[in-house]
Amino acid sequence: MDQASRAMIDRLIGFDTVSRSSNLPLINDVKAYLAGYGIESHLVYNADQTKANLYATIGPMVEGGVVLSGHTDVVPVDGQPWDTDPFTVVEKDGRLYGRGTCDMKAFSAVALALVPEMLAAGLKRPIHLALSYDEEVGCLGAPSMIERIVAELPKPEAVVVGEPTDMKPILGHKGVVALRTTITGHEAHSSQVHRGVSAVMTAARLITFIADMMAENSAAADPENPFTPPYTTLHCGVVNGGTALNIISRECTFLWDIRPVPGDDWRRYLTRFEEYCATLTPAMQAIAPHTGIVTEVLSDTPSMFTEADSPAALLAYSLSGHNTAGFVPYGAEAGQFIQAGLSTVMCGPGSIDQAHQPNEFIEISQVTACEAFLRRLIRRQAA
Repeated sequence: MDQASRAMIDRLIGFDTVSRSSNLPLINDVKAYLAGYGIESHLVYNADQTKANLYATIGPMVEGGVVLSGHTDVVPVDGQPWDTDPFTVVEKDGRLYGRGTCDMKAFSAVALALVPEMLAAGLKRPIHLALSYDEEVGCLGAPSMIERIVAELPKPEAVVVGEPTDMKPILGHKGVVALRTTITGHEAHSSQVHRGVSAVMTAARLITFIADMMAENSAAADPENPFTPPYTTLHCGVVNGGTALNIISRECTFLWDIRPVPGDDWRRYLTRFEEYCATLTPAMQAIAPHTGIVTEVLSDTPSMFTEADSPAALLAYSLSGHNTAGFVPYGAEAGQFIQAGLSTVMCGPGSIDQAHQPNEFIEISQVTACEAFLRRLIRRQAA
């Protein structure tokens, strides 16, 4: 691992960019760093100007560039038993510990550290840097930046999203659709169940229906599907409702997600869910007309599938030294680049097994492998 890479990893990890906070201190620091090399940054802000994406080009403004994409936000550390300060990098036993070392600041840090080498190489085709916000809370930031990249830059040949893949090419990921369902019931004393509508017990029936839909998918799964598990999953992760044991609950809200495999339309599950809700509401409203069930779609991150002979896949094979590729069950911004018509692959340092964990770390050998990958890219773009 080069000292420049280590210094940039330290620098980026030092910014607390948990998704609930602004990422502007980091973005402005990167902007100033690039400006020091004469590179102009373009910022794409969120609606209230508290967060921003950044993209920048090293090399000529011609087609055939490669986009190196990474998100700047990290997941919270609240309640996790960290042994060290999560926003200060600690090196121990061949690993770098810190929030975001694995997911996924190391990739962006190495790319930034190699900017001087990109400039010295005399690139004939550009390398574009793309840093996004709010990936961890629904991939909310990248779409506005991708729209600008497509509209304003000469068409890139490929996009490399540096999510932690152990530096192995990934050609597909599942989509992620986040939903919130709110049940409005009618309060009464719990001894008078005939006079009330329990929002909590209605939620239980709905959550069971969600589980039943996933069980159907599991039973009908195609064993040749490359994903693990090889089917669209549905999961409820948070339930809030009720006020006391002896009060029939007036409100209950639960959060759930659908993670569709490529080619499976998540809307069909929502349609089935809402049809089932419609079978419950008549009995609810016969007791209290104001009762009901409402479901909102909070975010929709598309799935990703890249053909094995696509420009991005062939690029990743040649740069990584791997001749095969994998598929992952989690969602990422790669599907959004694909949706915009850009050939995209995921390939970055670290293992997803360490992501979101207390004492998150990246193996130093993975940082070294990332450096080699990106140096091969620099030579390629300069040839």
